[in-house]
Amino acid sequence: MAARPEKLMPEPRSDAPDWRAVVRQVAISRALDDLEEATLVPERKVLYQFSARGHDVTQVLLGSYLTGAWDAVGGYYRSRPLMLTLGLSIDEALASSMMRTGGMSEGRDIGVVFNLPRRAGACALPVCGGVGTQYTPAVGWAQALRYRRDTLGESGCAHSIAVAHGGDASTATNGFWAALNIVTTERLPFLFFIEDNGYGISVPSHLQTPGGNIARNLSAFRGLRVIDGDGSDPLAAARLIRDAVALVRAGDGPALLRLVVPRLCGHSGQDTQTYKGSAAIAAEQERDPWRKLRAQIVPGLLTSEEWDAEVARSRAEVAMARARVERHSAPDPRRVKRYVFTEFADDGAPEVQTQGGLWAALAPPPAGSPRADSQGPRINLVTAVRRTLEHELEVNPRVVVFGEDVGRKGGVHAATIGLQEKFGSARVFDTSLSEEGIIGRAVGMAAAGLMPVPEIQFRKYADPAAEQLNDCGTMRWRTANRFAAPMVVRIPGGFFKCGDPWHSQSNEVQWVHGIGWRVAMASNAEDAVGLLRSALRGNDPTIFFEHRALLDGSWARRPYPGDDFVVEFGKAKLLREGAALTVVTWGAMVERCESAIQRTGSSADLLDLRTLSPWDRQATLASVRKTRRCLIVHEDTITAGFGAEIAAVLAKEAFFDLDAPIERLAMPDIPSPHSPVLLDAVLPSVEKIGQSMLDLLAL
Repeated sequence: MAARPEKLMPEPRSDAPDWRAVVRQVAISRALDDLEEATLVPERKVLYQFSARGHDVTQVLLGSYLTGAWDAVGGYYRSRPLMLTLGLSIDEALASSMMRTGGMSEGRDIGVVFNLPRRAGACALPVCGGVGTQYTPAVGWAQALRYRRDTLGESGCAHSIAVAHGGDASTATNGFWAALNIVTTERLPFLFFIEDNGYGISVPSHLQTPGGNIARNLSAFRGLRVIDGDGSDPLAAARLIRDAVALVRAGDGPALLRLVVPRLCGHSGQDTQTYKGSAAIAAEQERDPWRKLRAQIVPGLLTSEEWDAEVARSRAEVAMARARVERHSAPDPRRVKRYVFTEFADDGAPEVQTQGGLWAALAPPPAGSPRADSQGPRINLVTAVRRTLEHELEVNPRVVVFGEDVGRKGGVHAATIGLQEKFGSARVFDTSLSEEGIIGRAVGMAAAGLMPVPEIQFRKYADPAAEQLNDCGTMRWRTANRFAAPMVVRIPGGFFKCGDPWHSQSNEVQWVHGIGWRVAMASNAEDAVGLLRSALRGNDPTIFFEHRALLDGSWARRPYPGDDFVVEFGKAKLLREGAALTVVTWGAMVERCESAIQRTGSSADLLDLRTLSPWDRQATLASVRKTRRCLIVHEDTITAGFGAEIAAVLAKEAFFDLDAPIERLAMPDIPSPHSPVLLDAVLPSVEKIGQSMLDLLAL
């Protein structure tokens, strides 16, 4: 049987919460919920409403204990009371939900996904709309705290922690389990703060975890301290939260705190809760922690009049904030396309995000030089990648390289051989087999001011990380340049001596569709150095595609172009110049296109795009306007491949310059086959490319 809630003064401890402040913050949260539900939603001034009623007392208590210099929280759509406690103003909260200027996203995202960039004090990592997405980025922040303390010598990071705040249903997600595995194996300063209201919308918690109690099920999980309690008993909950935070802050490894709370509302403003029944709803109302808090601290700590005055004052503050926000303008549609990537002023100065990445951490790397200083013999592409990583690790202590097998083994493609031995396991390290964990961790590390370089072993293996990759790419846009997470994700892929559906995919177009990602596909060692270094010193997340057939290919070998060489993204390279035809390609098809031009003796411009996001439209248009014919060749499948985008641009902007239809040559719409016979039958070969050139020239 559960113990009865206390009805006494809180224990007189110096680390007890400021109960008057707790009352004020919860009253503000409740007033906001009431205002939205009763007025703003019916008036269509708020379109998505998520009440935190029932969750609010425990969140405010948690926020009162997050006092570390570099504490951070990964929250979710019901975390507004926690955000208010950490410093979100009432005006900012209402401007966000009402889609007005002055909100967290300037109307770009739903009004309950907050973010709080901070240079000191607890920050809130950008909340995403997906369930469970908060866990692995918060893990990355925790690992960055340890790295900054131990490797960079930043003493201010000592005793700071990362917290992931979620509901019970989120404990069923990939993100939760990936985070659990990482923080326990690494013993990171991390707290899982789980508010269990018994439902994931309408699905009861026993369908999320056996028996409906994630704390009980994890009680024997090695390396994890588990605490379970009643969040509807504020005094008891305050002690549990205090102890859990102190335990993690002391360096004893991660902890999980589960607090059972009532959800005194629907999942969202549209949820009628018909699945609960009137008796269940009434029982939840009886467990309201707000009512219990009053019973516990009045009159022992506050008089009844003082309580009522705090509530009235909070409601008045919300009413005044609403009046101010009503005068805010709606977002400017002319700005909606801004902040997909880093933007620069007319004088070339970047408009740097408030938090995330090297530039915001006031640690920008040198710019580099576009002029190659070729040195020594020709090296293969994988050596070019390794030498570039090695140099950037040497000159920038904030660079960290990680992924499956990148440590002692040196990577399954040998790109990181010797790097762990030289730079140590804090900077070059192996991870568990979880792409969600690899990329989500990188997001948090980038937010904390590092330059993460995660490796995904093969292109197909990036699919489990798709949610984190998508959320990372949109971060700058959806926070209106408050946050960004620059990183370089290295992904080998494409055909090799054979193919198969798992290791040989190309599918680079998916990441061109991924908003906010720069995408590089080098065809040779020199460009690999320049593009990789440009990405590592840049301010946007980048997919760096390493083609398996080029890693040790003889054609792709070039002399090392020097330690300062960079290649600007969005600048194609003209490899051959002609008058009758333009061939546009990238990656492994560049070599084949050059061979086809030589064999056929065609007079053709050969454009190696080098990057697909951004891609060099102007160079492509200029060449096609000159030659009046265009062949686009790529390895990715033909339907909706990137060649279709190029063709569409040419058809619109160079239609009257063309003397023949735009042609594309690509893989058919099938996975890469394993048999070399089948692979050769479907890949664009030198012979097929040459014949396509001749056919186009004959028109």
